[in-house]
Amino acid sequence: MKKDFYELTYILNPVLDDEKFSELVSLVNKLIEDNGGEVVDVDEWGVRKLAYDIDKKSTGYYVNMYFNAPANAIEVVERNMRINDDIMRYLTMKYDPKMLRYYELRKKGDLPVVFEDVEEENEDNDED
Repeated sequence: MKKDFYELTYILNPVLDDEKFSELVSLVNKLIEDNGGEVVDVDEWGVRKLAYDIDKKSTGYYVNMYFNAPANAIEVVERNMRINDDIMRYLTMKYDPKMLRYYELRKKGDLPVVFEDVEEENEDNDED
């Protein structure tokens, strides 16, 4: 079965304790693994301010993760996230080959310089 590369960002209810945050992150990881997926990286950003209030809350506990999984696993994971009251929002993105290449380069630290700082060049020229 073909596995695609995905990025999943979700926001947990900020009033939970640290133990519950860990439990929910483990639950999402387990859902992916139980449905034929493989978790590559999990980055817990912690409590951050929201752009707009959700259910009268102005902050949320952000988690960003990357994983490989078959397409049918996404449906199961999202359904479980939708019915869990402690998960306020989620967004799943399927990576295309360009996005995957960018992710791999970023992980290695080999991103090419796309834009150079023009102000620094001007300052160098002013000294002449």
